[in-house]
Amino acid sequence: MEVIAYLWQYIVQSAGLAIAYVFAGLFIYLMLRRLHSRAMTVTLVAMFVAASIAFYVPNGMPHAFEYPFFMRSYGPASGPVLPLKNVWEFVQRFDEFERPDDISRDPRDVPAQIVYAQDGVIEVSLTAKEVIAEMAPGVSFNYWTFDGTVPGPFLRAKVGDTIRLSLTNDATSLHHHNIDLHAVTGPGGGAAATNVAPGESKTITFKALNPGIYIYHCAHPNVANHMAHGMYGLILVEPEGGLPPVDHEFYVVQGEFYSVGSLGRKGLQLFNTQAMLDGDAQYVVFNGRTGALVDTMNAQVGDTVRMYVGNGGVNYISSFHVIGEIFDTVYREGDLVSPPAMSLQSTMIPAGAAAVVEFKVDYPGKYVLVDHALARVDRGAWGLLNVSGNADPGIFDGVITPGGGH
Repeated sequence: MEVIAYLWQYIVQSAGLAIAYVFAGLFIYLMLRRLHSRAMTVTLVAMFVAASIAFYVPNGMPHAFEYPFFMRSYGPASGPVLPLKNVWEFVQRFDEFERPDDISRDPRDVPAQIVYAQDGVIEVSLTAKEVIAEMAPGVSFNYWTFDGTVPGPFLRAKVGDTIRLSLTNDATSLHHHNIDLHAVTGPGGGAAATNVAPGESKTITFKALNPGIYIYHCAHPNVANHMAHGMYGLILVEPEGGLPPVDHEFYVVQGEFYSVGSLGRKGLQLFNTQAMLDGDAQYVVFNGRTGALVDTMNAQVGDTVRMYVGNGGVNYISSFHVIGEIFDTVYREGDLVSPPAMSLQSTMIPAGAAAVVEFKVDYPGKYVLVDHALARVDRGAWGLLNVSGNADPGIFDGVITPGGGH
């Protein structure tokens, strides 16, 4: 039943098209009967059927699984559609898909230091894996991931390092995948050499030439389709001398998800191609799902906090803001070379980019992370930094009530 609910909109559209043709044919037959010539009626009905087939086969029959029908796009590769063979396998193997309890990557999961192999090279192994998990209570998506979470693992290196990266496409996957790291200088950012079929692995070696905080993502056609299923993460390339020490580092990536079902509709959601092309996301979230950043980020008064914030896109610019705090330092658009901006209320993060924000927490309370295009908060784009410690009335003095906002 869950599979039928997942495909219901597609089934309804297919059935509606078939019914329209049947009733059009029946209507024409009844009208032609007025000719009182069976031969003429049969001939004209046959012409209608032939003309319908000639039109429908090249124009109406789906060449792949897409919602809605007749959708066309004009990018350099295949559109944001799924091969019908993969959809059939998805239905057949529906009960075999892994269903993790939590799709979100813990924002505290930031390597404290760079780990080198004996030969001085950084070894990275990633697995592309397709799973089914909850976006919100009772609302599920077919996620495509790196290592089973959204975002994928946080990768850390310093400028001049050599990284050996192996990408494996899990044997349970239905689609080809690859990886494009914006920190890579080379064809496709590595994507051109990492196309992997299900069960296949490939390895690339690259040198980190430029310091910065960069997005990585799957770039197998259709690129936007893969990213809108959750295939992205961040790679940090530290400058010479590294970054200043802080008390806490957190990993936050905003993403968009497009469903046929309206916001909050229960069940496994069908991917809405047209909504993605129109930039009409049903869910905009941090770290893969609603409520992912509620109980995971904590600090004490006096602590310094650094957040690595990415935007997996694929359409929106993020206006990242922490309600009740000022960013002491902002490395805009991932630039770790130029002097950082200071004392900013918000920072803009383009789709497929990242930034680093730092601030000292001076007062206890719950500090809300948002995309300050605030309608997106209702779509899931919010989190909490929980700060404990002693309150200084010289900084702030007032009666705090639940639900207080900006």
